[in-house]
Amino acid sequence: MENPIALECISENTVFRKGDVFVLFGELFGRGYATGLLDQARKAGMHIVGITVGRRDENNALRALTDDELAEAEARLGGTIINVPLMAGFDADAPVNGPTPTDLLAGMTLESWEHSKLDWDYIERCQAIATARFTTSLSQVMAILDGMIADGRNVFFAHTMAGGIPKAKVFLVLANRIYKGTGARHMSSQTLLDSDMGKLILRNFDEVSANTFRHLIDFSAAIRERIEASGGQVRYTAYGYHGTGILIDGEYRWQTYTNYTQGYAKMRLESIAEEAWSKGVMATVYNCPEIRTNSSDVFTGIELPLIPLLLALKKEDGGRWAAEQWRACEALLADGFTLDDVIGKIRDLQASDVMIPFYDFSAWPMPNSQAQADLTISTSHEITGMHRDSKVMISDLLSALVVEATGQLIFGASSSPTGPVRWLNHDVVARRLNATHAERETGSRSEAGEPGTASSNLEVA
Repeated sequence: MENPIALECISENTVFRKGDVFVLFGELFGRGYATGLLDQARKAGMHIVGITVGRRDENNALRALTDDELAEAEARLGGTIINVPLMAGFDADAPVNGPTPTDLLAGMTLESWEHSKLDWDYIERCQAIATARFTTSLSQVMAILDGMIADGRNVFFAHTMAGGIPKAKVFLVLANRIYKGTGARHMSSQTLLDSDMGKLILRNFDEVSANTFRHLIDFSAAIRERIEASGGQVRYTAYGYHGTGILIDGEYRWQTYTNYTQGYAKMRLESIAEEAWSKGVMATVYNCPEIRTNSSDVFTGIELPLIPLLLALKKEDGGRWAAEQWRACEALLADGFTLDDVIGKIRDLQASDVMIPFYDFSAWPMPNSQAQADLTISTSHEITGMHRDSKVMISDLLSALVVEATGQLIFGASSSPTGPVRWLNHDVVARRLNATHAERETGSRSEAGEPGTASSNLEVA
């Protein structure tokens, strides 16, 4: 994309209803964006179907979930899981008795990794084996799914697969230096990407975060054609990250976390959606704001752009509910600190000459720099230190709000999607939250017999 195209209008669901099918293409683990979208599917009365990535046994063989694991996963999802392992990526696959790519990385040391070379012909064999494994299993999954969807029903495929970091100790050490290191412990992200280790990791990111979206679209073609021929509609969504528009000096401006190594795979994900869209398939990547998740917590400082959401809530006429969020966030700060102190640190970061070069959308994803890493990471540590409890953060509260809003925005927009890639910036997130909570307040007052007239519910019933 040459420019970030914002989702500007708040749309309501006009397609999906009770008995339609919502397919979560990625196993649900812990906190993350998908929970907000699932909430909307449940409220619409959709039948929820999920998949599993499976588990590796002691011999590295991929297996289905046990009965207990399946019951736990289905309870977490609130739906039915097709128990055929769909582990993406090739880092743990290899020819019989051959080393996996992760095994090859395990042979590298902190002294040797930068100059160590990989046998790319062998890596391609591993990748081909993994792709064949994944697509064979995906064919089985789609055959089962086909029998679960009646003619005329609408289907919502939500792609949530992401990641692909090999479990190699040497990389975990390097990741700490790239994403958490300051001063003498800082390491350039570009140094990693220029190495064979970095090239392998980028290729695996592509396989997990992007190529699985293409496989989903391709292997569900028969279902899509049958459903559309019988009067139903099919939608595909995926979660992207490509920076976010937030309030900077009173104006919404694009910014990003640096260095977001997975950004290359997210751009590939966008191109897959563009290709599908050009063929008449309604597939959209929604680039969402930064939040804290189990996986994003490795990126120290990624939570900083969340805090200006408080400013957006006020700017977008948040009223009493927005003021309550300010008070709730300020209550999480230690004595002697205020939200003005926190926001002041964010403003200082945003205005720094160190950060200005990173506001170049066309150069994304830029490598990190010593000065940028030192400033971002130190600001993150300083703001963490201003809290009463480092395990109960402003960024946690705001992350939950973003998850709520993005679920509503994506679900609503999917009735009439407007393009293959859209950005969910802080302005539309704030407007969605303010509208939702204003309606809840009005509805509560009316139910209690207080003056006021409840307007139509903006959430899917």
